[in-house]
Amino acid sequence: MSDETLLAARGLIVRYGSAEAVRGVDLEVRRSEVVGLIGPDGAGKTSTLRVLAGLLRASAGEAEAFGVDCWRARRALHHRLGYLAQRFALYGDLTVDENIQFFALMYGVPAWKTRRTELLGLVGLEDFRSRLADRLSGGMKQKLALACTLIHSPEILLLDEPTTGVDPVTRREFWRLLADLVGEGLTLLIATPYLDEAERCTRVLLMHDGRILADARPQEIPDLMPGSIVEVTAAERARAAEILGGLEHVVDVSVFGNTLHVRLEGARDPAAVVRAALEGSGVRVEGVRPIAAGLEDAFLYLTHSPAPEMPMEVSS
Repeated sequence: MSDETLLAARGLIVRYGSAEAVRGVDLEVRRSEVVGLIGPDGAGKTSTLRVLAGLLRASAGEAEAFGVDCWRARRALHHRLGYLAQRFALYGDLTVDENIQFFALMYGVPAWKTRRTELLGLVGLEDFRSRLADRLSGGMKQKLALACTLIHSPEILLLDEPTTGVDPVTRREFWRLLADLVGEGLTLLIATPYLDEAERCTRVLLMHDGRILADARPQEIPDLMPGSIVEVTAAERARAAEILGGLEHVVDVSVFGNTLHVRLEGARDPAAVVRAALEGSGVRVEGVRPIAAGLEDAFLYLTHSPAPEMPMEVSS
């Protein structure tokens, strides 16, 4: 992988009136990387992407793409960078073919008809060329938006929650498309609220409340959390959580589906400590087992959140 930096931000701040959406963000995206900007709604992901895409002027700090200021060089930047917005922003009264043609002409793409045919084959819309965009399904609209974003062959693609609101099958297909594009040399910076999508990235930026909390490979993120995790299944889950929350070595207790994740520090045998406390209090224990910390455990630790805030839909 090349170490060439395509995007960079230093001390990036974005304000809307008195509200600060991005609070001193530092980041880099190097050529051939797939970088996931992972965080819940309101974390500052969209504002960060818009600044890097040259669509929004930063309130303070620096943002560069290809070594030049994103805002000052925004017109030239758009020929080397693609931006896929969260909301469908194409023309519903134009056909699939016409939407792609519009963007091709706007970017001044030579031989755009050949390029359009290639992209329609890539996203699987060859049989829908004459269909109005308004009559496409949600997943097909996203594929059309992707084709329009790629018509000018950008070097880096910024995607703002491209799989939010689509079904799991479409999410899987969309990530397969992205994998093919990365294989052809495209660099990706993708914002998503789905922690499971972080596993598809080469590097993850965990973002919360306008700040970057972690910058590491997906498999390294759980290592940032100290202690050990014990998964507990009990009939009286609320009572079990109350009992465990008062133990000496227990740092926090979080609800994960129908189980509890109990984080302990300093306990010689964490599972034994948990089981003894519950059974000693008369709670019927269905299961107690140590487990490896996951991305969501690490996110909760880094944000000090009392309960999961982010979706974990399966997309693999």
